[in-house]
Amino acid sequence: MRSMTLATLLLGLGPAFAGEGGRVALPTVDYANTRYSGLDRITRENVGRLKVAWTYSTGVLRGHEGAPLVVGHIMYVHTPFPNTVTALDLDQDGKILWRYAPRQDAAVVAVMCCDTVHRGLAYKDGRIFLQLADTTVVALEAETGRVLWSVRNGDPARGETNTAAVMPVRDAVIVGLSGGEYGARCHVTAYDQATGRQLWRAYATGPDAEMLVDPAKTTELGRPVGPDSSLRSWEGEQWKTGGGCAWGWFSYDPDLNLVYYGTGNPSTWNPVQRPGDNRWAMAIVARDATTGVARWVYQMTPHDQWDYDGVNEMILTDQEVGGRKRRLLTHFDRNGFGYTLDRETGALLVAQKFDPSVNWAKRIELDPASPAYGRPVVDERYAPGTTGEDETVTGICPGALGAKNQQPAAYSPATGLFYVPTNHMCMDYEPFHVTYTPGQPYVGATLALHPPPGTDRTGAFIAWDNLSGRIKWSIPEPFSVWSGALATAGGVVFYGTLEGYLKAVDAGTGRELYRFKTPSGIVGNVTTYMHGGRQYVAVLSGIGGWAGIGLAAGLTDPAEGSGAVGGYAALSQYTAAGGQLTVFALPEP
Repeated sequence: MRSMTLATLLLGLGPAFAGEGGRVALPTVDYANTRYSGLDRITRENVGRLKVAWTYSTGVLRGHEGAPLVVGHIMYVHTPFPNTVTALDLDQDGKILWRYAPRQDAAVVAVMCCDTVHRGLAYKDGRIFLQLADTTVVALEAETGRVLWSVRNGDPARGETNTAAVMPVRDAVIVGLSGGEYGARCHVTAYDQATGRQLWRAYATGPDAEMLVDPAKTTELGRPVGPDSSLRSWEGEQWKTGGGCAWGWFSYDPDLNLVYYGTGNPSTWNPVQRPGDNRWAMAIVARDATTGVARWVYQMTPHDQWDYDGVNEMILTDQEVGGRKRRLLTHFDRNGFGYTLDRETGALLVAQKFDPSVNWAKRIELDPASPAYGRPVVDERYAPGTTGEDETVTGICPGALGAKNQQPAAYSPATGLFYVPTNHMCMDYEPFHVTYTPGQPYVGATLALHPPPGTDRTGAFIAWDNLSGRIKWSIPEPFSVWSGALATAGGVVFYGTLEGYLKAVDAGTGRELYRFKTPSGIVGNVTTYMHGGRQYVAVLSGIGGWAGIGLAAGLTDPAEGSGAVGGYAALSQYTAAGGQLTVFALPEP
């Protein structure tokens, strides 16, 4: 039964492709980042009968993002800082097999942006991989929890931290970095899975050789980027504190051997201080997994003036476009546009607003013959760099936390739709001059977050057609949907809410089929697995993340949390801090 359970898990690795061989389990569910499960015992017809099967307290009270992994009979559960990992035996009612409790300097908490979250673990060939908050990358023996190797990936004294999951690819494990709010110059790095030896490192900004960019062969929208593509887009040596951190999710296409990810905001948030396009912050990057050399890049928000990090997941699908099958990449950016690209060439096919309130840009130029191809047509009324320092621009939509943040969407090959947790939030933005000091915040802007005019709701869960760039249906939510979605072969889509509800909806219509209130707000990602012939659904609850930072950290000043405390003040009437895994199943026959 144990081998059958693992085989079932691996066979559900996604509609586009199943992976690269060997045993692998990922926080993205599959390499394609579809968050789709082929399990179908929980269906539209019976999901309303779900009951709580068992629970587990993590013992930590901060934002619980990510999801547990299940490999064979073992469930691996992670926590926010201090990033404890616990192995639970599913054959023995969740008995604790081992616990890894790393020792980290608590000072790292003070330099972590937007809560002490951690987005999960990855498994491959008998090893559990993770990157701690202090940037230490760790490989654990999956059966015992024994540390096989560890290596430091950054320096918290310079503001470099980590909140993201890692991705094992072939013989490497790919990791990112956080720290854009501290002026870190960020990179993506590959380490050898067996030894921890560094294989390659690619920066987001700077000289071509350090970015692993080939001026003649690396392209943007079909054209070579040319020499010094990053250096020419910054003033002086500002690229050295340029941000561009990859703190989101990775995807991988084993046929093309390309890793895909997004880069975050340039430093500082004050656009007046950093003229130019600030490449390659705010970009989608496709890199050769073996060498790290960039195949193509695409900058979504040149000269970012709004903190619209581009780190959200890249979802890889094979779909028919214009009568022929194409390898596609779909990305829901914080800037409020849903992008569809050819993932082999980087050609931009679709870019449309997935939240109706988006106003910072009128549209994305989609004419390949235009010199502005791929660039946003910015509405200068909502551009803080136009007004200048110490002037507040009001009513910018979306707010800095984006029309969608890191909470991953899902894709179902049965419906051809993407299921997207979104924020419906705007902001007032005032940039101010700031001086760079290593290890100190390098933000240079104050924010106030608020719903769009005429509404008090701040979220929605939507179904999106990536070929037409249109919303098919939308479920309004009182608060931002900060939970990752999960689509299943049973025709059900799951997501969580900040108030703490696990919800199940019909994949075709969006009709609500089930809800259950967990002990705390859900910012984790729903997952499903088979064990002992039964299908289970599991989710972490524990309010936090940027939207829930007020409750997670006990903040009360409305301006704290970059405006999130004031923007989500009403949330305290619906939930409280917590840290629990809740597992659901249908009643036994």
